[in-house]
Amino acid sequence: MILAFDGSSIDGSGYSDVVRLAQHSPGWLDDTVSAWSTYGLAAFAVLAAVGWWRARHAGAVAAVRALAVPVVVVVAYGVDAAVKLAVREDRPCQSMRVRTLEACPAPGDWSFPSNHAAIAAAAAVALLFVSRRLGAVGVVAALAMGTSRVWVGAHYPHDVLAGLIVGGLVAWVAMLAALRRSEALARWLTGRRLGALLLTS
Repeated sequence: MILAFDGSSIDGSGYSDVVRLAQHSPGWLDDTVSAWSTYGLAAFAVLAAVGWWRARHAGAVAAVRALAVPVVVVVAYGVDAAVKLAVREDRPCQSMRVRTLEACPAPGDWSFPSNHAAIAAAAAVALLFVSRRLGAVGVVAALAMGTSRVWVGAHYPHDVLAGLIVGGLVAWVAMLAALRRSEALARWLTGRRLGALLLTS
């Protein structure tokens, strides 16, 4: 038997209010939010690709820092997934009687923290080290992603908040570490065939 944590006592009422609002909102709005919730993470991949493409024109060190973004996101996802396994919080749709826009996941698909929020926050924070403009776009997109996860009924608000914090903190620490090694890595890659492809325009 899997012992799971019920998070409805934390902010279940707030979650219910948001889900109820979604049920009474125009169809086009629900469709838009649902699409963003499902496919929005692809936007962060596009932002990371744009950041890398531009960084290649700024030199090898800048390109290395941009290439660190997807690596940092993977690390943040791993940390978030580990926390999920440790906490084992049931999805709100499993603990509460609610109608949600998104189908309720199977038991064992834990809720805390939100993977989507963690990935989005990690990408946004990492991008801030590459380009303030792209990072700012990423921050807005990450907040929108977090909001959408509650709107479609996939997460409690505290799941999203925790995901944003975990992803953001991991990305901040990891990018600081990457900055310290970026010059050495750029020197190592320079002159190699793959390095020339990745680091120069």
